[in-house]
Amino acid sequence: MADTFNYRIDHHGSLVRPAALLTAREQYARGETGADALPEAERTAVEEAVTFQRRLRTTVVTDGDFPREDFRSAVLDRVSGFRRTGEETDGLARWVAEAPPKADGPPMADDAARFAELTVIAPKVSLPSPAYLAATCFDPGLAGAGGPASARELGEALAEIIHREIGLLVARGVKLIQLNNPLLLAHTASGAAAPTALSFEDALAVEALAVAPGERPEGVRVGICPGWTAPEQVDRAAAARLYTAVPADRWVLPFDRGTAGELDLLAALPEDRDACLGVVDPRVAAIEELDTVLTRIDAAAEVKDLEDMALSPSRGFADTAGRPLLTTEEQRRKLVLVETLARYCWGNEF
Repeated sequence: MADTFNYRIDHHGSLVRPAALLTAREQYARGETGADALPEAERTAVEEAVTFQRRLRTTVVTDGDFPREDFRSAVLDRVSGFRRTGEETDGLARWVAEAPPKADGPPMADDAARFAELTVIAPKVSLPSPAYLAATCFDPGLAGAGGPASARELGEALAEIIHREIGLLVARGVKLIQLNNPLLLAHTASGAAAPTALSFEDALAVEALAVAPGERPEGVRVGICPGWTAPEQVDRAAAARLYTAVPADRWVLPFDRGTAGELDLLAALPEDRDACLGVVDPRVAAIEELDTVLTRIDAAAEVKDLEDMALSPSRGFADTAGRPLLTTEEQRRKLVLVETLARYCWGNEF
């Protein structure tokens, strides 16, 4: 697809939070600083993150998720109707929808406009997908007490909010928008998928509402990350349904293990969709062997035109602020490797 070259060197968005920012957040939580101290620390950290990414020569720039607790917070912190339960599920604070969701303002557009002013490199924003939030925040026990009647109803309401937000982000200069749903790839596994609050069919319908087909402004991409690990065995028909039902321009796929499942997911992708391959693993500090990764990319080029691909890590480096997967230096080395691999694949054509 046109303009793919603009975003060859990508990453999911979240970066390891600097120690000074974590300290500022802890001090604010304890009431030791005033109301302006934490926003100022966040602004400083974002400015430094933009400089860090520019020096790495990435082709997209994010705010590192520095102003947020985790990868869902852009929505959960700024859309009413959700309540934090005090429990945790899979390392994330659990939230439930106790009322129909209502946006209290743009979830990310204002923040994005500020950091977009700091860079001439394409600004990128990552958001939780509406189907993911619906699947994880719907509580059937609240359905008769003011909460949404079903996960599908919750998802559709969230899809409307996120669809509007995508329009605002584009209007504020954001070029690449990524929706994250770590649950989708489980539905492409051969055999029965584990049951969730939202069926595969309902999840596809909800995601499609948020992405919505149509002409994008020049240079704009809307992508989806459907999960961080490919199934061992992929049902290609299910994968094809996923790609066909959701009109995303770019699919951010795991590609860091060299498995048949990873290749099957890529092979099922229609020709008119971009693929961003997650070729390095942020969960392990060891640096991948260059030749090993290039061999995997060669295999990918057998099933997908290399000109319609990009490279990235396979997930964010710190999807939860206080639980980074790597140190700052290990993160830097991984991002340098992605940049190096991209140069091997495409030279300087971006």
